[in-house]
Amino acid sequence: MITFRGQGGWTNGAAGRRAAAGGFTLMELLVVILIIGLLTGIVGPRLLGQISRSEVTTAKAQMDAFDKALQSYRLDAGHFPTTTQGLAALVTQPADEQRWHGPYLQGAIPLDPWGSPYQYRSPGANGKDFDLVSLGHDRAPGGTGDDADIAR
Repeated sequence: MITFRGQGGWTNGAAGRRAAAGGFTLMELLVVILIIGLLTGIVGPRLLGQISRSEVTTAKAQMDAFDKALQSYRLDAGHFPTTTQGLAALVTQPADEQRWHGPYLQGAIPLDPWGSPYQYRSPGANGKDFDLVSLGHDRAPGGTGDDADIAR
C-alpha cells in the first residue's frame, strides 16, 4: 500500500510503518550484537598481543637510552654509578662525584611500561659492567612469556 506522508513524500506500507515507529526489530538487534561479538572475538586477542609486544619494545628502547646515558656518565666520571647511587645519578649529581657533567637524561627516571622501577646493579653479574633489568608484566623476578624479565 502506498501512502502519502505529507512533506516527507510517498512511502510504501512496511517501510512507512517502521519509519513512523522509529525503531528496530528484536531480530535486527540480535544480528548486530552477534556481529559485534564475532568481531570482538577475532580482533580482541590480536590487539592484546600487539599491546604486550609494544610494552616490551618500549622497555627495550628505554633500556637502550639508559645504556647510552650510563656510557656518557662513565666517560665523564671514569666509572659507572654505584648500585647505591642508582639510575638517579644520571639526573642528579651524586655528592661524592666531582667529575659529573650531567644531567645525562632529560626529566625524571622513567618507570618501566608496567609501572615498576628498573633494577640497576653495578658491577653486574658475570663480569658485566652493570645489570639493568625490568621485571616485566608480573613485576616479579623470573617468569616466562609476557611475564619474563627484560635484561640488558
